[in-house]
Amino acid sequence: MTTPAHPIYAKLQSLNITLPEVAAPAAAYLPFVQTGKLVFLSGHLAKKDGQVIVGQLGKNVTTAEGKAAARLIAIDLMGTLHAATGDLGKVKRIVKVMSLVNSTGDFTEHHLVTNGCSELLGEVFGDAGKHARSAFGVAQIPLGACVEIELIAEVD
Repeated sequence: MTTPAHPIYAKLQSLNITLPEVAAPAAAYLPFVQTGKLVFLSGHLAKKDGQVIVGQLGKNVTTAEGKAAARLIAIDLMGTLHAATGDLGKVKRIVKVMSLVNSTGDFTEHHLVTNGCSELLGEVFGDAGKHARSAFGVAQIPLGACVEIELIAEVD
């Protein structure tokens, strides 16, 4: 993927992050939709090397592993946001992140798992990466993924 010259891409490079291409939707939805100045990104599943990271927090996935999975999702989300805008420099603000954590009923660290995504967005976008957020525990996520995250961004 070619990347425009912008400080955000320099930051990604300094973090050794290469943005992935947008994955083809696995069902009847679009990877992103723009209306006005808002871009809505569909939920992205936790993946490593193209394989879904499966498991349940509180059962067979630790909080630290879930946080690392959420960080990988942030990278995928930025790849999709790049595809939606053509240039991450057009991102005025990350508005909202919603995180679904596949977890047992007694797991209570959804917010710590989701920090893996939120912290990377803040590191890459600076103040524009600070966002509103929800983190939910759910009984299951498609394909057994441990985490799914969606994002809303404001663009120029």
